[in-house]
Formats: sequence, C-alpha cells, structure tokens
Amino acid sequence: MSTKPSVASDQARKKGFTRWIRANGRFAAPFVTLAVLVIFFSIFSEGGRFLTVINLRNILQQAAALSLLAIGVTFVLLAAEIDLSIASMATMAGVIASFLMINAKFPGWAGVIIALLAAIGLGWVNGIVTTKFGLPSFMTTIAMMQIANGIAMFLTKARPFFDVPELETFLGSGYVGPIPTILLVSVISLAIGHLVLVKTRFGRYIYMVGGNKEAAELAGVDSKFIRTMAITVCGACAGFGGIVNTGRIGSAQAAGFEAMLMDAIAAVVLGGTSLFGGVGGIPNTIIGLLIFGVLKNGLNMVNIDIYLKTFVTGMTLMAALLLNVYSIKLGSRDTAD
Repeated sequence: MSTKPSVASDQARKKGFTRWIRANGRFAAPFVTLAVLVIFFSIFSEGGRFLTVINLRNILQQAAALSLLAIGVTFVLLAAEIDLSIASMATMAGVIASFLMINAKFPGWAGVIIALLAAIGLGWVNGIVTTKFGLPSFMTTIAMMQIANGIAMFLTKARPFFDVPELETFLGSGYVGPIPTILLVSVISLAIGHLVLVKTRFGRYIYMVGGNKEAAELAGVDSKFIRTMAITVCGACAGFGGIVNTGRIGSAQAAGFEAMLMDAIAAVVLGGTSLFGGVGGIPNTIIGLLIFGVLKNGLNMVNIDIYLKTFVTGMTLMAALLLNVYSIKLGSRDTAD
C-alpha cells in the first residue's frame, strides 16, 4: 500500500502551517505572551492575589491611564514616525489647567480646554517642523520635550499644584455608578481611535504612508499632511492623557509623567504595531496595554528583588522589539515566496 499521498499531505499541512505562522505570527505572539504572563503570575504570585477581582480591576485602571498616550503613539508609529515629547506634553497640560484655575482664576473647564489646545498646538508644531523642514521626528520631539518641560517648570516654579479642576478629578478618579470614569474614557477613546484608523480616509492614508510613503505619494496622497496630522493627533492624545492622569493623582507637578513615555511606546510595541510603519492598530495596542499592565502589576506580586523589576521590564521590551523585527522579516519572506 503506497504512503506517498499521506506523506505529500503531511508536507502540505506543514507548509500551510509555516505560511500561517509567517502571516499571523505578529498577531498571535501578543496573545500568547499575555496568556503566558497571566498563567505565570497566577501560579507564582504571593497568596494567589493576582487573579482577584480587585487586582484585575487595578490592572484595567492602570492600562486605562496609559491608554490615552498609547493611542497617540499608535498613530505616529503607523505613519512611520515617533514622538518622544508625549510625557512632557502630558505634564505640561496638567500644569497649565491648574495654573490657569489657581493663578488666572479661570473656570476649571476653561483651563482644561486651553491646556488641551496648547498640547494640540505643540503637536502641530512637531508635525510641521518634521515634514516641512525635513528634521527626523525623534530630533524634533526631543526638542519639544525640553520646551514642554520648560513651560511646566516655569509655571510651577518646581512646586506642585494640589488644586486641580473638578473636570480633571471626575475624568481621572470619578465614578459613573460602579465603573471608574477613567475606564469609560479609555474605552471610548480607544473605540474612536480604532474607527478613525479603519473607517476613515485619513486612517487608510496613515497606513498607506507608513507602509510605503513613495507609493502613497504616487497614488496622490499628501504624505506630509498625513504625517503632520498623525503627529498632531499624538499631541492631542498626550494632552488629554495628561489632563486625565492629573485628575487621577490629584496634583499637577513639573515632573509628573516621565515614565509614561517609555511605558506607552512599550505597550504599543508589545501589542505588535510595527516600529517601521503601516502595520498594527488599536486592537494591537489594547493587547499591548494588557500585557504591560499584567507585567508591571505581576512583578509587584512575585518574590523578586525590587531592583530587578526595571531590568526585567526592559528585557521584556527588548524581546518584543526583536520579535517585531523578526515578524516583519517572516512576513516579507512569505510575500516574496
């Protein structure tokens, strides 16, 4: 009895599986990473505290606090750009809102609106300088980081403001029934970001420009305008994130949210959004936020040297970067085949 047909079918199945891994590895890997982390921390957390309702709610709230900046990072990475000023602009927005309420006697809501407009304006400047003058976005936004930090330092004189607008407090630490407002704000913002990327011409153009800028321009897309607007959206998200997080912590400080820069980029990358543009999206960012939230939360619940936690987080990010690059190479090889 011949075994050639069965051998051929086995080879076909293996080849099909290999192609599936190449095509879907970027999207499957974050889910596997999240599952592994949840299982690991569920087993090794002290007293089994990880899988409690209270702790899971804490993870969601921590992810929600970071999500607003991560949405902006998603937009700029998809456009093959980067914004390193988001944490500074978040800090600046919170400071401006409190300063205007305390020193200029503006209504709280007016201070919030002006702070948000300031962040949008600086985001637009980032975009214009990057696209019109040809500076790399990482250099432009490093300069803007200093500008935003300088504004926050000048307004506070290095002293924290403990009075924040009521609107900020409600958005950051209020509740709508039993649900934290920050969680609702995060869900709505993520949904809007997703709809913009997948249902609008602007969103489709971001993918086109990030995937292949020259081809997009040949198709009639104004790549400079799209990149400028993507960076401006990032500034808006940073400002809004700063306003919400200022309400969450209850004070505006000149050194408020520095850690959120790397955390937001790490979350987006962990979710599988490409560092080179054109691949990824908000669903990836949601998975990345959960991975990062589980990682940061879980490390506080296992018996590990406190001074190693930052190292472990950095090693996880490094692994995600390597996986990101490797997935791109696999996908490109599959396309070439």
